[in-house]
Amino acid sequence: MGGGGLSVAIVGGLHADARRAAVEWLLTDVPGSVALHHDLATAAAGTVVRTIRDATGVLSVGEAPLVNDCACCALREDLVPELERLADSAAAGLTTLAIVELWDSVEPKAMAEVVAAAGLTLTGVITAVDPALLLPYLGNGDDLADGGLAAAATDQRTVADTFARQLEYAPVLAIAPSEEADDEDRALLAQLHPTARQVPIGEGDFASPMPTPTPIPMSTPTPTSMPTPRSPLAEAALAGFDVDAAAAAQHPACARLPAEADECGVATLVWHRRRPFHPERLYEALEDLTCAAARSRGRFWLADRPDTLLHWDAAGGALCVESAGPWLASLPDAAWDMVPPVRRAAAALDWHPEHGDCCQHLVFTSPGLDRDGLELLLESCLLTDAEYAAGRTAWKRLPPAFDTLLEV
Repeated sequence: MGGGGLSVAIVGGLHADARRAAVEWLLTDVPGSVALHHDLATAAAGTVVRTIRDATGVLSVGEAPLVNDCACCALREDLVPELERLADSAAAGLTTLAIVELWDSVEPKAMAEVVAAAGLTLTGVITAVDPALLLPYLGNGDDLADGGLAAAATDQRTVADTFARQLEYAPVLAIAPSEEADDEDRALLAQLHPTARQVPIGEGDFASPMPTPTPIPMSTPTPTSMPTPRSPLAEAALAGFDVDAAAAAQHPACARLPAEADECGVATLVWHRRRPFHPERLYEALEDLTCAAARSRGRFWLADRPDTLLHWDAAGGALCVESAGPWLASLPDAAWDMVPPVRRAAAALDWHPEHGDCCQHLVFTSPGLDRDGLELLLESCLLTDAEYAAGRTAWKRLPPAFDTLLEV
């Protein structure tokens, strides 16, 4: 079943007060809007509680059983039928916008892909943020389970890495008003996600006149029941969302990583080199590199596995290293047709005549970042001139220090 005249916007984030404030603002601002929320805190009792409400209060409460002992799976199974029911209501002119308020640790990427796969019209993905809580959450290496925030018994995520992904996936950040937030907090937020549109929660006036509509050519189809946004947040929730483009922007091979920056005591170092890392020296430096910044991410290249693109993802003092498949340079020409165009375009922009797309591209963002010390440490992990000159056959004989980390 398609979405018909129903728009769907996802609002998520571990900052629960900010998230709820954003949802309440949208409910008040968009006529005919309803919010769906699945409370995963009840999962220990075997169910997930679903609440549907509008600006006047709660409309219904229901329960969904766990699926394979996974609360997040229950959310997926229950969400689409509820949205389809609301789509039927939209066809009758009763509902215009469904706001999916995610539970604390649920990540927007998974839910956005579920909604889009169901043929529903996803018009916005928003992460709500309290700037004063940015650094405390980004530096929190505790397991979600320790705080009762795990979405399944097998959930091994931490607060920091979950928050980082929530923040970086959404193209729109709803910013809660905060007297505690300072210029450093705002600079950190801007450097972590420089392409995001930041919209203050509560900006706009419900009573203000509707903006004059932009003339639309007669050939352009227009949804008859699309709500007219009054505030910047409502406008952002209805602006449109491309799930495939969002996924590509997060893929290690073509991620939109931040650029160099230095403002209000917060710095971002972009480190880009062509020479591969020596596996042992890099492994020995991992703890220092991981703790050098509040957030670091990117892609890297190990000499002993020169064909493998490796993903670097660190927050809260913890590092995740994963294989992201082969570098394009290691693929036969015939295999290139199976690679998404955005990946080929990203590689072409940074193609090296000898190594192709193989490279080190790591980005470190933090208050008080020691740029010089960090660069020296990274440089010391690269192959020396003699090691580099020995060639790939010799590189592959270097000690495989990352086998355990990569579970090879």
